Amino acid sequence: WAMPVQRPYNPNARRMAEVMQGDFAKAGVDVEIVSYEWGEYLKRSKEVDRDGAVLLGWTGDNGDPDNFLAVLLGCDGVGGSNRAQWCNAEFEDLIQKAKVTADVAERTKLYEQAQVVFKREAPWATIAHSVVSEPVSVKVENYKIDPFGGHIFYGVDLK
Repeated sequence: WAMPVQRPYNPNARRMAEVMQGDFAKAGVDVEIVSYEWGEYLKRSKEVDRDGAVLLGWTGDNGDPDNFLAVLLGCDGVGGSNRAQWCNAEFEDLIQKAKVTADVAERTKLYEQAQVVFKREAPWATIAHSVVSEPVSVKVENYKIDPFGGHIFYGVDLK
């Protein structure tokens, strides 16, 4: 499935799907690319019995690993934000322990272990990580790039 819209993490999902289709063809696998209107795409992509793989991405808003790993891969997200419909007991145990652990080193270790399980089981194909940059005059002070793509000028000033 190719998204019908541009997103900060994927400016051309149709082209990405075509590249993937070509790679699958080299392996002898025929792949059909489909798309739907954005609202329909999102709705259908949540269906547990959906036919086909879905191209999607994520823009985290708080920098915490839980905002990615639990939301997109946790068992509670099946039928919702967990589009892979993947629920793995080992992974779930690690992220649930990490979620309630205040010790940063222990939390880091648990999330790293969860990532090892994720990569081993491969419920997704991780494709890209976007790097966002914005040209800003050297005269601008205190401007920070908004993770959601907005332009927040609170606290911004000019030299």
